[in-house]
Amino acid sequence: MKIPLSRPWITEEDIKAVEDVLKTPYLSLGPKLPEFEKMLAEIGHRKFAVAVNSGTSALHLIVRSLGVKDGDEVITTPFSFIASSNCILFERAKPVFVDIRKDTYNIDPNLIESKITEKTKAILIVDVFGQPADWDEILEIANKYDLVVIEDSCEAIGSKYKGQPAGSFGAAGAFAFYPNKQITTAEGGVVVTNDENIYKLSRSMRNQGRGENDTWLEHTRLGYNYRISDINCALGISQLNRLNKIIEMRDAIAKTYSQKLSEVEEVITPYVSPDTTRMSWFVYVIRLADKFSKFERDQIIEELDKRGIQTRNYFEAIHLEPFYVEQFGFKEGDFPVTEFVSERTIALPFYTTMTEGEIDYVVSNLKEVILEVKKL
Repeated sequence: MKIPLSRPWITEEDIKAVEDVLKTPYLSLGPKLPEFEKMLAEIGHRKFAVAVNSGTSALHLIVRSLGVKDGDEVITTPFSFIASSNCILFERAKPVFVDIRKDTYNIDPNLIESKITEKTKAILIVDVFGQPADWDEILEIANKYDLVVIEDSCEAIGSKYKGQPAGSFGAAGAFAFYPNKQITTAEGGVVVTNDENIYKLSRSMRNQGRGENDTWLEHTRLGYNYRISDINCALGISQLNRLNKIIEMRDAIAKTYSQKLSEVEEVITPYVSPDTTRMSWFVYVIRLADKFSKFERDQIIEELDKRGIQTRNYFEAIHLEPFYVEQFGFKEGDFPVTEFVSERTIALPFYTTMTEGEIDYVVSNLKEVILEVKKL
């Protein structure tokens, strides 16, 4: 049996939606774009949405729209996909890392205040793996110090914190639609916000800096080609129409995994906070027991791959990536919880259409491989 790490769920309805656009002259900046944006704004309980070609682009537009610039500092997490920090570097600002909670893997609110300086402009929070961050505490800190909050919900579309949807917190949020996400547009992302200035600036900058009244060859400001095609939007609309079903199916898979792994003492299954009133699972990431080393974790990943099971360490600590070390002088030990977690996590195969037979195959082989590694 060959089991991939992830697999998009593409239906005949999805294919027809794409084909229908291909039969029109509107492949980009056509009617599917505002239709897709309207749906996304509603999901995030926001007034405005600006769809773009990736979650990274969405985060960059938010950062730039807020006027983050050279010399500013933005507090964020070192345990994330690297785009959440790179979007700060794009504007020559400095990411200031705060360590994470050991249970949710989200930023630890208790450590944020100690990192705030006169240069701090914003806090960029990541809803890691689909789990909403501790929003009450974070927003209280932001209000106390008059800091703007950016929500990276690229992994959390459909999740809810105390009944409020991911993407609805702070000045603006971002969702992403890469093929391993809950819904996909192949490549794509979106800015969601209630701030009309962020909305207008993001719309302009995604389209080469054209202003609202500019002609095609006029450009009011510096911009980018962050546009998303109507082909992608049509796929996104079709997928969003069954988002609730997708979330339910992924939740059932996650619960099946957790039940089947509950008696494996070497495995710590994902923790879901009581404040997470709906979990939209992006990935299913286990953590090996504390006694395991990074080397042993990597051995397990390698052996599972030999058995046709694709897994991955998830995530690498951002502050230990080579160019972050080179630019900022980060070193091992700077963020011990992030490093500890990063050395022991394994993302198991996880996708919407996964069967119980596939889960059984993964779990049984994982148990065998762990026993083999323990004997070495």
